Amino acid sequence: MTTALSVQHASKIFGAQVALDDVSIDVAPGEVRALVGQNGCGKSTLIKILAGFHQPEPGTEASVGGETLPFLDPIASEAVGLRFVHQDLGLVGNLDAVDNMAMGQGYITRGLKTINWLPVAGLQMSERTAVAIARAMSDRGSPVRMLILDEPTANLPDAEAQRLYSLVRRVADSGVAVLFVSHHFDEVFEMADSVTVLRDGKHIITRPVEGLSEEELIELVIGRNLEEHNKENADAREHGLEILNISGVAGGSVTAMDLTIHRGEVVGVAGITGSGRETVAPIVFGGIGHSGEISVDGKVLPPNRPDISIERGVALVPAERHANASLLDQTLRENITLVDPGRHMTAGILRRKPERADVRIWLDKLTVKPGGQTEYTMAQLSGGNQQKVILARWLRQEPEVLILDEPTQGVDVGAKADIHRLIDEAAAQGAAVLVCSTDHEELVRVCDRVIIMRRGKVASTLRGREITADNITAATIGRDTTEPAA
Repeated sequence: MTTALSVQHASKIFGAQVALDDVSIDVAPGEVRALVGQNGCGKSTLIKILAGFHQPEPGTEASVGGETLPFLDPIASEAVGLRFVHQDLGLVGNLDAVDNMAMGQGYITRGLKTINWLPVAGLQMSERTAVAIARAMSDRGSPVRMLILDEPTANLPDAEAQRLYSLVRRVADSGVAVLFVSHHFDEVFEMADSVTVLRDGKHIITRPVEGLSEEELIELVIGRNLEEHNKENADAREHGLEILNISGVAGGSVTAMDLTIHRGEVVGVAGITGSGRETVAPIVFGGIGHSGEISVDGKVLPPNRPDISIERGVALVPAERHANASLLDQTLRENITLVDPGRHMTAGILRRKPERADVRIWLDKLTVKPGGQTEYTMAQLSGGNQQKVILARWLRQEPEVLILDEPTQGVDVGAKADIHRLIDEAAAQGAAVLVCSTDHEELVRVCDRVIIMRRGKVASTLRGREITADNITAATIGRDTTEPAA
């Protein structure tokens, strides 16, 4: 039987990085194949080669329905029968469904050449995904041989995901092969006939889903057995009374969240993109509207009021420090005193000498390099030292609740160790610390407890010896043992 897709010896190198290393896969007509692996394993690179975005290394070959696939040619990819639905769906929000369907192919008309209009406003996410799939499957002058879906359910709640599963199965039943990328292992077992695992750019295995357990698939993705960890996180610090309470909160990609954090406790938040993890920090700080209630020491934090959150002792180091936390052309002094400019004012006049002395203490305490340079601009520092300046801004306030979103993203090893030490010190001084991170080793290093977000909800909680990088990864992509997070 002619394969729907055959890829042989696919390799791709970016500078010193080998993104794909001699990967070969075959997918049959009507087969639903899952493509899984950790971030950076080569999934996206392979799809971009098929879509005509990347030129692979010499020796790479690919065919669709027996017809050779020319590389670096998106039009040729479509002509041989490949169709793509990317994670962002590629829909234009202010156009209706018919306009979106017509993109790239023109309008389908009925009698008298009138257009069938279908309003897109109010469509559920699964319905928008269906529009994107319908557009991909529509007649474009060549038969559709393979539908490629990149994280098709990343932003879908369970009920809507079930609708998509049914749609994918209908596509496969029509004889079209389906290749889908997913971090949700429950949908791998729900939808796929077979699964291909990539790790570090290499093809590890392709096998039927039948007879494969979730634990076995997780170990194939991780590359080793799930290990027990000997760090007794939960016993490392003494915790005080509850300080942060999150009850019935929904907003952004979070659909339901309950959590309490005690004084002196460090709680991590893990989850893949779209799980709700990336929304937790701005919701708690007041940067995103929400339902439910968030309180600090019994005082409610109203949504969309970060100013009140700051007044009540909440501090946030956001993930995007350049866009949301840094004044790159301003001095380190100005960046650090930004949230409390009146501390060194007398009769409305800023006393620069004591302000500089105050800032210098914090620069030295956080080992910001070059040391003591209060009048350097933020742009003159490395990423790690910029992050320390933002931490200094908030630690200077002695916060009740310290929220850190990807705190060591893009910093070097030395700065990372310094930031972890500062997290320890903040907890030791009685702050409740919330760390949202995709760096699972980081969560192991700093946290007493780690909550796992999946599909907008707290799916499970790891404590003490349970907190290992492998267990966190396993919980984010495969396990769903929902339990109270408090």
